[in-house]
Amino acid sequence: MGCSTGKGCGRNGDCSEGGCNRINFYDWLENMLPPGTPESLNIYEVKFRGMQKGYYKNTNRLELYPGDWVVVESDRGYDIGSLGIGGQLVRLQLKKNNIPENELLKIYRKASEEELQKFTELKAQEYSMLIKTRGIISNLKLDMKLTEVFYQADGTKATFYYTAENRVDFRELIKILAEEFRIRIEMRQIGLRQETALVGGIGSCGRELCCSTWIQNFKNVTTASARYQNISLNPSKITGLCGRLKCCLNYELEVYLDALNDIPDIKEIKTELGTAVLQKVDIFKKIMWFGYPNDDSWVGLPVEKVHEIMELNNKGILPPTLSLLDEQTLKTEQLVIEDFVDVVGQSNLHLEPKKKNKKSNKKKENKK
Repeated sequence: MGCSTGKGCGRNGDCSEGGCNRINFYDWLENMLPPGTPESLNIYEVKFRGMQKGYYKNTNRLELYPGDWVVVESDRGYDIGSLGIGGQLVRLQLKKNNIPENELLKIYRKASEEELQKFTELKAQEYSMLIKTRGIISNLKLDMKLTEVFYQADGTKATFYYTAENRVDFRELIKILAEEFRIRIEMRQIGLRQETALVGGIGSCGRELCCSTWIQNFKNVTTASARYQNISLNPSKITGLCGRLKCCLNYELEVYLDALNDIPDIKEIKTELGTAVLQKVDIFKKIMWFGYPNDDSWVGLPVEKVHEIMELNNKGILPPTLSLLDEQTLKTEQLVIEDFVDVVGQSNLHLEPKKKNKKSNKKKENKK
C-alpha cells in the first residue's frame, strides 16, 4: 500500500497505522450517531489531490479507517482518494455547508494494488502534460498562468488549475487539449492562496507552508488581527509568499482577544500635570504605558490602577501624577532579572591564544 505523503516511511503496512501521516487526528465522535439515525448511513470525508475533498456514503458497509485509499463514484467514472473523518463529525460539516445527504455519491471499495499502480503511472505523466499545455497557452497568447494538472484515477479526465486577473476565453484551448491528450478537460480557476498551496514552499518561520501541508479551508485574515496582537503592520513581516496576509496571524488571535477583555479601551487619562496619552499595552502582563506629550519617559500602570484613575476621572477628581508600578510588580520584575542565567555563554573562539614570550624566559634563565 502506498503512503499518503507520497514519500514513504520505510515501514510495512499502510497509513492507517498512523505515525507516518502528514496529518494525524483522532475522531472522538467515530461510530457515535444521534438517536433515530440509521446505522447504514455511514458518511465519510474523502480527500483528493489539488486541495479537493468530498463527502461520500459507505453503502457497502466496508470496514474503513482514516488514511485508507478508496475508490469513489465520480462524474462518468471513478476516482481514488484518501479517507478522512467519518460519522457525526461529517454530519456536522454537511449541516454547516448545507449539503443534503441524499445527494452524496458512493464509496465503491478499497483501492487495490493494481488501481494504485495505475494511479501512480498517471501521476507520472502530469508534468509532461503541464509543460505541453503551457506551450500551447503561450502560442495562443492567453493571459493566464497554468499552475498544476491532475489526472482523475480512471484516466478519462484531467483538471487544469490556473490563475488569471481577468476572464479568459479558453474554448480554443480546450479543443486543442482534447485532441492532443484524448481525455475530458476541466479548467478550474484558483486564487493566489490556492496557487501557493499547490506549489508549496518554505515560510519565513523556516517550516513548510501551512497551506500546503494541513490547512484545507482558508479563513479571512485582516490587519485587525495584527493590531490586536501588537504586531507591526510592516508588509514584509505580515505578508506570506502568496502576497496575502499570513494565515498564522489568526492562530493566537483568540488568546489575545480573551486577554484584552480585562484591559480598558481608553486612549488617555487626566492628572493634575496634564493629560497622559496611552503609548503601548503589555497584554499578558496587564500593564498599560502612558506618557505626557512633552515628556519622553513613559510610566507603566497595572490595569487595576488604571481602572482606579478612570473612576476618579469620572467623578471629576484628578490624581496629582502618574505613579510608577506598585511595589509587588517591581519586585516581580527584579526577580526575573536576578534569576536570569546565560545558559548559552560567550564564545571566545575568535580570540587567538596568547603566545608565550620565549625570549624573556631565556633572559631570566641566563640571569640565574
